[in-house]
Amino acid sequence: MTTAPPPQTRLKVLIADDHTLVAEGLARLLQHDFDVVDMVQNGADLIRAAREHAPDLALIDVSMPELTGVEAARKVLEVAPNCKIICVTMHSNPEFVREAFRAGASGYVLKRSAAAELSEAIRQVLNGNAYVSPLLTKDVLSILLQPRTPALTARQREILRFVAQGLSAKEIASRLNISVKTAHFHKTSIMEKLNLHTTAELTRYALEHGIAS
Repeated sequence: MTTAPPPQTRLKVLIADDHTLVAEGLARLLQHDFDVVDMVQNGADLIRAAREHAPDLALIDVSMPELTGVEAARKVLEVAPNCKIICVTMHSNPEFVREAFRAGASGYVLKRSAAAELSEAIRQVLNGNAYVSPLLTKDVLSILLQPRTPALTARQREILRFVAQGLSAKEIASRLNISVKTAHFHKTSIMEKLNLHTTAELTRYALEHGIAS
């Protein structure tokens, strides 16, 4: 008498997008082949869900409330280091792609792409490869070949995100439970590291690099 093989475990997928229709559409595309364990709408809930479910794959929008997808990706990999991350977004700025991969993403797919492209991206990423939408490949290559800007620390990126949101040093200090003097120090350090001189330039940098929410 032969024994039937054990049922194959379905990979767990976590979806993060603040547009419910998009999240539900992604879930429908994946539900036949994967176990969609949760759908969340902001970065904080994404991190909580990643800690709770330890997903194999996370599809993350770049622009979300509370934490950007890029910032959230870093934290997801801290709590679920084996998770593969694909950014599914409308942002075609190559700088966003570079920041996403720096944060640990393995794929970057534009929302205007066909469903078949997302399937291919998932296949490539789960096989250990990287994937970027063909529409972006040329522009991304040119960006990646440019000299890298100095890397910001996690705290500096957090400060920069608040600056881009229009918060004052006093408000930032209150949010992070630090002194106003320390908040000013961090902002000045960021300006020196990036060779930027005004709050407007910091805000533009944050937007171009997917740091502002």
